[in-house]
Amino acid sequence: MTRRAFRPALIAAAVLAVAVPVSYAAGSPLLLGPAAKAQIPTYQGFYDAHKDTYLITDVSDKSQASALHVNYSAALGTVKGAPLQYFVQGRAASGQITVFGSEPGGKDYNPLWTEVFVTWKSGSTPVLLTSDNQINALAKSGKLTVRATSIVLNAPITHVGK
Repeated sequence: MTRRAFRPALIAAAVLAVAVPVSYAAGSPLLLGPAAKAQIPTYQGFYDAHKDTYLITDVSDKSQASALHVNYSAALGTVKGAPLQYFVQGRAASGQITVFGSEPGGKDYNPLWTEVFVTWKSGSTPVLLTSDNQINALAKSGKLTVRATSIVLNAPITHVGK
């Protein structure tokens, strides 16, 4: 039996041909590891009267992290200047969901959000809130209260609606 002599350059090329597709994702220069699919809940929120899809991965509030079954991150609470995400508390119009203050493509979009709680004032009839401009106008007219918190949510928008 005879031994074949392999050239180091051929061995290196063969290793790269096998390793590169596994290590790099779609031509990315980042070593991401093998791709896998995972089940993670997604939600919908309004931005300028259309619905965007988002997911939640982390939050700076321990009780919310536990309730949402996501990661708690105290460090997120130190983030300043994140766009606003509005959550209606108490009475609400039918079909009310969260409202975003930005979305991908916007100059101030960021997947980190400062949580803002919106409450309808007594005597005001809730209407469906679909934009931050609408919320701000209704607050200015005295129909609802807007309260910013120090809670920061990592909730990237994964699909922009129409």
